[in-house]
Amino acid sequence: LVEICLMHPLDVVKTRFQIQRGKTDPTSYKSLGDCFRTIFQREGLLGFYKGILPPVLAETPKRAVKFFTFEQYKKVLGYASLPPGLAFAVAGLGSGLTEAVVVNPFEVVKVTLQTNQNAFTEQPSSFAQAQQIIKTGGLGCQGLNKGLTATLGRHGVFNMVYFGFYFNVKNILPVNKDPNLEFLRKFGIGLVSGTIASIINIPFDVAKSRIQGPQPVPGEIKYRTCFKTMATVYKEEG
Repeated sequence: LVEICLMHPLDVVKTRFQIQRGKTDPTSYKSLGDCFRTIFQREGLLGFYKGILPPVLAETPKRAVKFFTFEQYKKVLGYASLPPGLAFAVAGLGSGLTEAVVVNPFEVVKVTLQTNQNAFTEQPSSFAQAQQIIKTGGLGCQGLNKGLTATLGRHGVFNMVYFGFYFNVKNILPVNKDPNLEFLRKFGIGLVSGTIASIINIPFDVAKSRIQGPQPVPGEIKYRTCFKTMATVYKEEG
């Protein structure tokens, strides 16, 4: 909960940048500072907390599924006699794919709210937005599970890289007897693991935001599937 409250404004800004289609987009933000400034001026301080309820509700089952399934996949892979490094990465991939199925409906609601540029008080509640999505698109891949493939890619790749890198490097670097240095060792490995995993999985995250967010032309679906969306973004924007 603390993590979400601290980091959600950056998540809103991230989503806004991901849905803008280059400098020709009329809603394009010039820089990170410009984005923060524009949201604050147009939508107020609460504009940075749009769509916060879905991740708050999803966080407990998400964390439970991530770590529980990682341990279960690790046990199963232990019977396959895989090298430990590979086993950690594959277990991470499995846990990420499982986690994605749980969080995707929450992500659809969150992104829809985050991309709404009306004032915070004018936009619908999370539950009203979810009902509207179900009413117009149902529970499947046109509605509450829109962009599932991109979410599977985002979480699968992230967890595969994160767990694979974290546990392999942690086993290589010796444990330090000084508790402060030991904390820094784990913190540093976690920081590098998360950074590398985020850099590698961000194309899936951009595709997810394009698919789940508003389409460029109302009533016309431009971003439909994960890899076609990636190809379109690459072709048009590099």
